Amino acid sequence: MRDLGVGFRYLLKGQRWVATHGRSYGFGLLPGLITLVLYAAALVALALWGEDAVAWATPFADDWSSPWLGLFRGFLTAVLFALALLLAVVTFTAVTLLIGQPFYENLSEKVDRDVSPDGHAPESGLPLWRELWISARDSLRIVVRAALWGVLLFACGFIPVVGQTVVPVIGFFVTGFFLTEELTAVALQRRSVELRTRLGLLRSRKTLVWGFGTPLAVAFLVPFVAVFLMPGAVAGATLMARDLLGEEIREDGAEGDDAVTTPPRPPSGSSSPAR
Repeated sequence: MRDLGVGFRYLLKGQRWVATHGRSYGFGLLPGLITLVLYAAALVALALWGEDAVAWATPFADDWSSPWLGLFRGFLTAVLFALALLLAVVTFTAVTLLIGQPFYENLSEKVDRDVSPDGHAPESGLPLWRELWISARDSLRIVVRAALWGVLLFACGFIPVVGQTVVPVIGFFVTGFFLTEELTAVALQRRSVELRTRLGLLRSRKTLVWGFGTPLAVAFLVPFVAVFLMPGAVAGATLMARDLLGEEIREDGAEGDDAVTTPPRPPSGSSSPAR
């Protein structure tokens, strides 16, 4: 369970890093603001016309008597909006990272240089268009996985008692895992770590991932919070990526002889293929 606290500390360290690097933080806010405007517009449109969409999709209920017609379509409209909110939480990070790829790549590289004992930041050597393509492809794969989990958890939500207590908790852990994958991908893709291997690394240290991603998933439910936490989340995920790969971390970006380093350890899960 020690990893649970370690993951949460990485989240806090990332926020602290951007707090002391105001310029990087300012640039890191832009992609989140753009994504927030796009998502807000989509949710407002769904709130205005969601009922019409449900009515169009359920013509067989047109002849139902009151109050069953209103209850049935009202329930489906609420379900549709709830699913949209869930997808918004799960995909917000992926879309923001895709829009802000150059911003977050730059931020992640600065974190790597700041905490690396030799001041070195790994580079992929790929052109920007290739990095964007890989990021979009992998994000789509993660969104599909997250959507399947979302449908499963939604169905389990109808189980009496369990659906109203256990399932929401599991949902936060699942969302936290996928958020962490998307965020660590920024640093791991620069190291040419493929999606399958990334998932294997994260699964090998689930408590570390949950300690980082689950509090973030809860925080992202609060309007506008995701925008302000994203830069720090990318910074913290970069630190976590170094931990997962067994790379040294110079604590607090200390300089020279005052640097305190975290000793490297073998990358978890590197000896066996990801499932």
